[in-house]
Amino acid sequence: MALTCADVIGRYFFADAVDGTTELTEMAIAVLVFAEMPVVTWRGGHVVVDILDRWLGSRMIQILGLVSVLLISGSLYFLAVRIWELAARSIRRGEVTEYLQVPVGYVVEYIAIMSWITAAAMLTYGAYRLITQPRD
Repeated sequence: MALTCADVIGRYFFADAVDGTTELTEMAIAVLVFAEMPVVTWRGGHVVVDILDRWLGSRMIQILGLVSVLLISGSLYFLAVRIWELAARSIRRGEVTEYLQVPVGYVVEYIAIMSWITAAAMLTYGAYRLITQPRD
């Protein structure tokens, strides 16, 4: 935020922007978002829609919870595998950002690693919720 403010002030008051602000902001957002994903997952902070919970029994809700945990963690795992492949390709090709010449592949590797951590957090949180959930 401070970098964006400095860039805007420099651009409008001094007619000189901070070089690479857009690149640094994009990388910082990627780092922040993917650093927060495992935390939100482990705390159970995702949006949950419980429209059908009144009509479904507790056993069915547990089964649906298990299915959603498996789908989400599996999706994150395979998505991370693909992201890792793209990161490896980016590093092999030597892709860098336009102004600052920062290697893009390392940020993409970080995204893949945090996706794997989120998948593991989803599995462990889902198991924890299934074990500790009161039964009828």
